[in-house]
Amino acid sequence: MRKCAGDAMREAAHAAVTPPTRPSLMRIVVPEPLPPGHVLHERYAIRQLLARGGMGSIYLAEDQRLPGRQCAVKEVEHDPDLAEPLRAESREQFFREASVLARLDHPNLPKVSDYFSDPQREYLVMDYVAGPDLKSMIDQAAARGTRLAVAEILRWADQILDALSYLHGQDPPVIHRDIKPSNLKLTPSGLIKLVDFGLVKTMAPDDMTVTVIQGRGTALYTPLEQYGGDTGHTEPRSDLFSLGATLYHLLTGHPPAEAKERFLRPEALVPPRQLGPEIPPYVEACVLWALSLHPDDRPTDADSMRAALHPDPAERLLSLPSSWHRKWESAQAPDRGLTMLAAALLLLAMVASLA
Repeated sequence: MRKCAGDAMREAAHAAVTPPTRPSLMRIVVPEPLPPGHVLHERYAIRQLLARGGMGSIYLAEDQRLPGRQCAVKEVEHDPDLAEPLRAESREQFFREASVLARLDHPNLPKVSDYFSDPQREYLVMDYVAGPDLKSMIDQAAARGTRLAVAEILRWADQILDALSYLHGQDPPVIHRDIKPSNLKLTPSGLIKLVDFGLVKTMAPDDMTVTVIQGRGTALYTPLEQYGGDTGHTEPRSDLFSLGATLYHLLTGHPPAEAKERFLRPEALVPPRQLGPEIPPYVEACVLWALSLHPDDRPTDADSMRAALHPDPAERLLSLPSSWHRKWESAQAPDRGLTMLAAALLLLAMVASLA
């Protein structure tokens, strides 16, 4: 039986303070890192550890069948306490899910080229993406006492939204579930890549989510409905919330308040323009729209959100719901006041010169 959005929100709010107790088939255990020189699958020679955390390890490796080709290898280890039937089921699940990722082909997504397993671990092989991640760029700008340029951020947003439109347009739709600055890399050519497929999910025909390479997401960028973990009701608009939180951080240099804190204290979310006055009012309105706690109050899809960030201000306003028009107009009021003041001063100057 399909859950309504209100039920999903109530369950998520409860899950924010009461963790789910149902065990996952793929509880993640971080294995000891593989040493440089270790060869996986008689093909991938480990060169160095790139990252290690709660979801496992990611390595830079060289494909020995294609000399000179570098790739990223993501490693996940099953809980050793799992019974053998559950371990076999989770392995089958991994291969089903990895095959979904391998079919994806988009310029803003790294290509998944291989997946395999050994008795304890699962591996996902994808393109290695060179370049800094956007979180490091935020930190570098903060160290200089500046913020990233708004125009640059909007160009990145267009690319990310194009990737999300592609993912959400799959049959069934694919949900990333962990969009955040550290999972967005800027290549030397200026292309943004949405990396780390660790939390991707597909939408089943009954609109309930089926886990793909399980995980939870990062609290600062996670919508309230995702706090239910495996029992949560995530959908394409969950990714739009995470992108809204990411844009907030990129634009202001500060991460937004967590969704569960905002559920209790709505005023915890500081409007972006209070932190970055150079942010255009319509951009602020779009970001706050995406950050709505209830999915029904967010953009309906990636294309709607992209339209709200379109260069033509009139089109931006048309793409926003009517409630946001009033917010945009009130945000414009100080600018109109300054314009009227400037006109009055100019008129007084003209009168004085005639006198």
